[in-house]
Amino acid sequence: MLRAAPLVLALSIAATSAIPAAGISVHSDAIGRDGRFAARNSAYGADISPEVNWTAVPGAKSYAVVLDDPDAPGAEPFVHWLMWNIPSARNRLTEGAPPPGVSQGRNGHDATGYWGPHPPSGTHHYHLQVMALDTTLALPPGADRAQLAQAMRGHVIASGEVVGLFSAPAH
Repeated sequence: MLRAAPLVLALSIAATSAIPAAGISVHSDAIGRDGRFAARNSAYGADISPEVNWTAVPGAKSYAVVLDDPDAPGAEPFVHWLMWNIPSARNRLTEGAPPPGVSQGRNGHDATGYWGPHPPSGTHHYHLQVMALDTTLALPPGADRAQLAQAMRGHVIASGEVVGLFSAPAH
């Protein structure tokens, strides 16, 4: 059973929106029927970004994607992936290749782009969130989670997530 974890990014954005965001249905083949994240998409495996699909949102100008781990130690969830300015005509990311022209942010390893699930021990919950925005963001590549949240403030018109589990391999 999945436990509800705090969605700090989503909550901070929703709290600043004048209108509550509508829901987006999010799906990824990287998260199996058992709710587990595929090993190939983890940092223990091939570390390739997952395929992600979501329902299109009328009126969206762009989308943003966030993958984070609220179970990691620390005050904030550990960031695995930040991506924004995904064109509104898209509602799918293919595995391993961000679309041209999108921006990616800094992950928890202080690198830009995707870094897959890698819990040091135990099982962690990985929140893959998609936000529909009423604008494109004037935010440079390499921005961090706080900068992305600030730039999205007041611009989220719909959001959704899917949660996948991943366990550290036994040694």
